[in-house]
Amino acid sequence: MIVGLGSDLCNIERIQSSLDRFGDRFLQRSFTETERAKAKRRPFTAAGTLAKRFAAKEAFSKAVGTGFKRGVYMKDIGVVNAPSGAPTLELTNGAKARLDELTPDGHRMLVHLTLTDDHPWAQAFVILEALPE
Repeated sequence: MIVGLGSDLCNIERIQSSLDRFGDRFLQRSFTETERAKAKRRPFTAAGTLAKRFAAKEAFSKAVGTGFKRGVYMKDIGVVNAPSGAPTLELTNGAKARLDELTPDGHRMLVHLTLTDDHPWAQAFVILEALPE
């Protein structure tokens, strides 16, 4: 059963402007260590890499129905790759707690994430699916 759906469109140039203006402060506040390391390995497309992840965080916050409040913060939502290579989310603290609140008894939550970019836009969709255990 679908429990939540979220999408976001992020301007890559806006992310580059934030990097230029705020630098490490923006990176530390908004992204996990894993996300920062991935962007660092892609110096020519770092802003696009980060913009997709920024969009994923926004899409998740919409899917759980809170936005970035009620304990759901950007750094608690990390984009990682499953063993298959597909992107997914690693959740901690308030983001994980909110997902747990939404999970019906006797179910486990599956997070579907898709990312794309075509300069100057990055886009993410999140679907939260509750599966019977």
